[in-house]
Amino acid sequence: EKGIDTIVAASTGNAGSSLAGVCASQGQKAIICVPAAAPKAKLTQILMYGAQIIPVDGTYDDAFDLSVALTEKHGIFNRNTAYNPFTIEGKKTVSFEIFRQMNFSAPDRIFVSSGDGVILSGVYKGFEDLLQLGLISKMPHIISVQAEGSNNIIRNMFTDAYSFVPSKTVADSISVDLPRNFYMALDFLTRYNGEGIAVSDDEILSAGKELTVGNGVFAEPAATAAYAGFLNQKAEGKIAKGEKVVVLLTGSGLKDINAVQPLIEIPEPVKAEQFLKDFEL
Repeated sequence: EKGIDTIVAASTGNAGSSLAGVCASQGQKAIICVPAAAPKAKLTQILMYGAQIIPVDGTYDDAFDLSVALTEKHGIFNRNTAYNPFTIEGKKTVSFEIFRQMNFSAPDRIFVSSGDGVILSGVYKGFEDLLQLGLISKMPHIISVQAEGSNNIIRNMFTDAYSFVPSKTVADSISVDLPRNFYMALDFLTRYNGEGIAVSDDEILSAGKELTVGNGVFAEPAATAAYAGFLNQKAEGKIAKGEKVVVLLTGSGLKDINAVQPLIEIPEPVKAEQFLKDFEL
C-alpha cells in the first residue's frame, strides 16, 4: 500500500524467516541482519525465501544496531521489534486469539517467554484493549519468564537503578543484552502487577523434553522457557485448582535442533533381520 520495496530487520531467525517469506510472496526485498551464531535451520529458511542475509560478528544487539544504522543511512523501512510500533499491534493479536479460543473469556494466568519484551508487551496490549472495551473484567496475571543468563527485564523490576548484563543462554531467541522494549514491558508489568521468573538453561531443556514427550509439542528452548516457568509455579503450589492457565509457545523445536542434542541419543544402525529376530516389546 505504501509502495515499500525493501524491508530490513534484525532477528535471531524467527522474525527474519517470517519477514523473508512475506516479502517473497509480495515481490519485496528483505534484508535480515542476524547474529552469526544463529541456528542454521533459521538461517536456511531466510535464504530459501531469497532474502539478503547479513551475518553479524556479534550478538543480536549488534545485529539490531546495524539494521537501524542501515535505515538511518539509506532510508530503508525497518520492521524491528521495539523500533517499529506496528510490531506491538501485530503481536497483540495473539491475545485476541486466546480470548476467542477460550470462548470469549480471558485466562487467569499466562506464561510468556521474554527477551526484548515485545511479545510480552503485545500480550498485555491485546488484553488491555479487551479490558478497555469491556469484553473482559480484569487483566490476566501475566508472568514474564526469562533465562537466568538473559534476565535484563525482570532483574530490574524492583529498582530505579537499572543495570544490564551480557546475555548467555541456550535459548537464543530470548538472549538479549539490552531489551529494546524494556520501558514498555516494565510499565505493563508494574501497572498490572505482573510477575517475573528466571529459569536456568537446565530447567529450560528439561521442560522442553517433558513438554515434547508428555504433550506431543516440540518447541525450541526460547519457547519452553515459559513452560519451565509454569512447572516452577506448579511445583511451588502457586497455581490454584481450577485456574485457567495459558503457556505461550512461540517457536518450533525444529528451528533449533542443535540445542536439544544433549537430551537425545540416536541409536547405532542395526541389521534388519537380526533386529527382527531379537526384538521384544
